[in-house]
Amino acid sequence: MAFIGKAIKRALTLQKTLNIVRRRQSPVKKQEKTFLKLIKKAQGTALGKHFGFEEILEAQDPIALYQQRVPVYDYDSIHNDWWHRALEGEEDVAWPGKVQYFALSSGTSGAPSKKIPVTQAMIKSMRRTSVRQILSLAYYDLSPELFEKGIFMLGGSTDLQKRSSYYEGDLSGINATQIPFWFQAHYKPGKKIARERDWESKLEEIVLAAKDWDIGIIVGVPAWIQIVIERIIKHYNLETIHDLWPNLQIYVHGGVFFEPYKRGFEKLLSKPIYYIETYLASEGFIALQANKGKSSMELVLNNGIFFEFIPFNEDNFNADGKLYPNAKVLTLEDVKKDIDYALLISTCAGAWRYMIGDTIRFTDVESCEIIITGRTKHYLSICGEHLSVDNMNHGILKAAEQFGVAIPEFCVAGYIDDKVFGHRWYVGCDQVLDAEAFRAKLDEAIKDLNDDYTVERRSALKEMKLEVLPVDLFYDWMRKLGKEGGQNKFPRVLKKDQLADWQEFIKSVNA
Repeated sequence: MAFIGKAIKRALTLQKTLNIVRRRQSPVKKQEKTFLKLIKKAQGTALGKHFGFEEILEAQDPIALYQQRVPVYDYDSIHNDWWHRALEGEEDVAWPGKVQYFALSSGTSGAPSKKIPVTQAMIKSMRRTSVRQILSLAYYDLSPELFEKGIFMLGGSTDLQKRSSYYEGDLSGINATQIPFWFQAHYKPGKKIARERDWESKLEEIVLAAKDWDIGIIVGVPAWIQIVIERIIKHYNLETIHDLWPNLQIYVHGGVFFEPYKRGFEKLLSKPIYYIETYLASEGFIALQANKGKSSMELVLNNGIFFEFIPFNEDNFNADGKLYPNAKVLTLEDVKKDIDYALLISTCAGAWRYMIGDTIRFTDVESCEIIITGRTKHYLSICGEHLSVDNMNHGILKAAEQFGVAIPEFCVAGYIDDKVFGHRWYVGCDQVLDAEAFRAKLDEAIKDLNDDYTVERRSALKEMKLEVLPVDLFYDWMRKLGKEGGQNKFPRVLKKDQLADWQEFIKSVNA
């Protein structure tokens, strides 16, 4: 009998009742309490002294004074002003103590990876939210036996790079080094394989060891999870992954819009599984999917992150996604449903009014449920078409469904040729696909989603070109950039040097 599993299942049922009680607490009050905790804790740091956190705590309206005194930071500005000092080993810079870990961000560009501080307080915060995500399984119809099965987590190496005063690596690798002892028996691929730095060698070792595991849950970025499952199926001459892992019931994913991957992914399965989305960034565990049957996630409001929101529109951002001075910034009590916001976070890792680069949309303001709609930089508006990543994702999905194909990867670039504005799409598909017919359907689908795009296609945006490429080509380019595996994702919008490198890569492959 699965005694442990039954005990966990009973605990989850109790947690379901407690969650109902917790949701009665005011989201705004949760955020105010979190804000004051952060300011109080950091008031003795160099940053806290510089901006007068002690005075902010005593103010009649602490949040308003905080917004008045502390500027909005992006990575470059906060790194240049503060984080570089922590990287040099200085203590008490933006958060109390010395930063032991820095996460190399997934960075969907060819530039060097950003180094995001990961404090002990943030590690504890992410662990607590991970437990909350596990407890959300109370809402799913799961057998007790599931909780005694393995959990396969595909991430970066746990063999972190030692620098002069800190360790650096992929966030998934950092988190894997912090796995509690009680979880280690369930964790796959295990310590030895997890330490492997070479991605190709890691995949080979995973394939060879997979036959010895009984996996119930898998966790990872869709593209790389699909690749490793395909390799396992091929190596053992299986029909589906359920032939080897019959108890697989849950896939936890995040970081990218999953629907374009779903058609190809489900070909690897012989029975339905639950898909659970999380919003875990290098800067913190921001939101989790708390209920079955919902595509939205709940913001984590009381665990070391204070949120602000900037309406993602022409009043606040230029066409390249750069923030204008004096942009309008809102707190949770002022947000509205179905409006895209750029996200600002202040955290227990020493990020303060930090623009993470993601855009989100509230689907339910009362319960603080959101979806990720894109990136501030991955946005295309060369002549006023205002094409968001959300438009791109759903346009590709709609067109792919009409042709009955899977398109897990794509990207788009804008161009101006002899005063003619145009978009150039690169679509990854391993099935037979008529590029011109698909281009027409994609154009039509985006027009249905975006009125501005429709208007510009009648006037300034005269051209739309599309090229169909093998899916592996996208991943080969990622390998070339040294961004294979882990949390790395292919960028949806290519600009400038990144676009030139991509186009040169395609030429070299086709030569």
